[in-house]
Amino acid sequence: MKRIDLIRHLEAMGCRLLRDRGKHSVYTNPANNQTSAVPRHREINDFLARKICRDLGINEP
Repeated sequence: MKRIDLIRHLEAMGCRLLRDRGKHSVYTNPANNQTSAVPRHREINDFLARKICRDLGINEP
């Protein structure tokens, strides 16, 4: 999955960027106060994309 597609999905589900440093961007879900790191690679493994969504408590893309 492309990183930009995952980020669009996260933002559509209500997640917000918490900080953007180093090799990862950290997103948070204000509804349940959970966070997850998104790596800065062009391609993100589908398994990792599902894990990020589960960590944030949202539907999988």
